[in-house]
Amino acid sequence: MKKDNSETEKKEIKIEINQGESIEFIPQEEPGEGKIKEAKDGSSIKAGEEEQKTEIKEAEVEIDPKDEEIKRLKAKVQKKETEIKNLRKEKEEWKEKYLRALAEMENARKRLEREREEFTRFSLSEFLKELLTVVDNFERALESRDESNGRPFQEGVIMIYRQLLDLLRKQGVRPVESQEKKFDPTIHQALMSEEADGIDEPEVAEIFQKGYWLHDRLLRPALVKVYVPRKNQ
Repeated sequence: MKKDNSETEKKEIKIEINQGESIEFIPQEEPGEGKIKEAKDGSSIKAGEEEQKTEIKEAEVEIDPKDEEIKRLKAKVQKKETEIKNLRKEKEEWKEKYLRALAEMENARKRLEREREEFTRFSLSEFLKELLTVVDNFERALESRDESNGRPFQEGVIMIYRQLLDLLRKQGVRPVESQEKKFDPTIHQALMSEEADGIDEPEVAEIFQKGYWLHDRLLRPALVKVYVPRKNQ
C-alpha cells in the first residue's frame, strides 16, 4: 500500500500561495532508487550501472585505426629488414664462391700455360734421342773414311740414310710420291718453267727437292722444274 501511495504522490501538487499564485512540485526519487530493468534470466540490474559498464566495455574494445596502421607498418618494415639481411648474407656467399672460382681458374690457366711451355720445349725429346743415333753413325763413318777405300764408306752412308728415313717414318713423315708427271700445284712448287712441244698441260720436268707429308698434311711441297705448252702451238 505504501508503494501505491508513493506512486499517487508523484502527481502534481499545487499549493496556493498568497494572491492565488501556485508552485508546482514534482517529487524526486530517493537516492539509491533507480529504474529497474528485468533481465532475460530473471535477474535485475540497475539501468545506470548497466549503461556505465557498457560504455567501459565499448571504450576497451574500440581501437584507434592509426595504431593499427602503425603496427602494420612496423611489421612490414621488420619483414623487409629480415629480407635485406638474408640478401646481404646470400650476396657475401656468392661473392666468396666467385672469388674462389676465379682463383681456381687463374691457377688452372697458369698450370696449363706451364705445361704447354714444357710440352713445346720437350715434345721432341724422344725424336731427338733417336736422331742422335743417326748423328753418331755419321761421325763413325767420317772417322773411318780415311782408313778404308770408297766403297765401305758409301755403304755406311747409305745405311745411315735408310736409318734416318725409318726414323722419319715413325714420326709420320713420308715423301711426296707422284706416279704421273702432271704438275699439281697442291704438292708442287715451280722454281722454273720451260716451254716444250707435244704437251697440252704443265708437266714436271725435274725434281730439285723432294716434298714430304706429315701424316695427312703437306709438310713441305716438292721444288720442281715445269714444262709448259708453247703459246703459239
